[in-house]
Amino acid sequence: MGHPHPQVVIEKAQQLEQLLQRVEQGELLAEVCAELGLEVSPDRLVRLQAKYEAGERSWEALIDGRYGHQQSVTSEMKAWLYERKRQDKTLTGPDLVEALEARFKVKISVGHVNHLLRQVSLSRPTGRPPKTEKKAAAAAKPAGSMVDNAGIFFPGGS
Repeated sequence: MGHPHPQVVIEKAQQLEQLLQRVEQGELLAEVCAELGLEVSPDRLVRLQAKYEAGERSWEALIDGRYGHQQSVTSEMKAWLYERKRQDKTLTGPDLVEALEARFKVKISVGHVNHLLRQVSLSRPTGRPPKTEKKAAAAAKPAGSMVDNAGIFFPGGS
C-alpha cells in the first residue's frame, strides 16, 4: 500500500529536507531556495529545522498539512485587519471579509477572519451581546401591569 499523502506533498517534504541538509553544510539559503524553486524565509527555516530535529531528522516530519495550498492571508493583510478592528471595534466578521476582499482581492471565510482576530484577542466575546439601556428599558414590563391582577388567576387559599 502507498503512502497516505499525495506524491506532490511527499516530494515537497523531501525537497525541504534537501534544503535543510544543504544549508547545514554551509550553502546559502537564498541560493539553495533558488536552485530548488522553494521560498523559505530565515524564520521559516528555523521552524523547519526544529520540526526536522523533533521528527528524528526524517523528511516525513516536514510534511505540510496544507497539502501545498497557498496560505491566503499574508502578514500585511493580518496587520491591516488588526489595525482596522482596533480602529472600529463594532466591525463584524462579514464586514471585515468584505473589506479584505475590496482591498486585497482575496476571498477569506468569516470563520478564518474570526479565528485570526481571536488569536490576538480582538474578537467580540462569545454569546449574545449585552442589552443596551434602551433595549433593556423597552423589554422591561411596565410596573404594575399584570402583577396587580395576579389574584384573579391565582385566588388565595381556601
